[in-house]
Amino acid sequence: MTLFRQKAAKTGKTSDALAEILRICDEQELHDVHTKRTTVLHALPVYLHEDVSGFFRTCTDTSDEPLLLDVAVVLLTVVTDNDRSPVHFQPVKISVVIESEIVVNLSRFADAFLVMFGLIYALHLSYPRGLTNTFEFTQNILLGLEGGKLSPKLQSLKNDLMRM
Repeated sequence: MTLFRQKAAKTGKTSDALAEILRICDEQELHDVHTKRTTVLHALPVYLHEDVSGFFRTCTDTSDEPLLLDVAVVLLTVVTDNDRSPVHFQPVKISVVIESEIVVNLSRFADAFLVMFGLIYALHLSYPRGLTNTFEFTQNILLGLEGGKLSPKLQSLKNDLMRM
């Protein structure tokens, strides 16, 4: 969170997006570990300059079936209203979608992300397009799996985290 706040204090598109995510987090009444995990998982791909638009999707619980045709992997957040916020801390549910099928519904974003990661890893699926660094960071640094050589961007992030 400290690293994201430092980046958000600067100027630019990435800094603005991080500042928005952190502002939404700060407005929450409850600041527990789940709020922090959700914030970090939304901020990480932004920090790494990755596009989450195809992977993190949102729909309302009153809408008809969400458009899930031809999607490889998606985390679908179901909310109660038309809130266009990039981060939702109290969703109705989070659906893990693989190959256009809802596999499981969970109540917390971090749990859904971890289940999605586990399924991708166990089934030897490709990481979502545009989120390779986020998933490699999760695999190599957070979970310590297959700790091979990191890309310069991820090595830099790891070094920054170790200095904190």
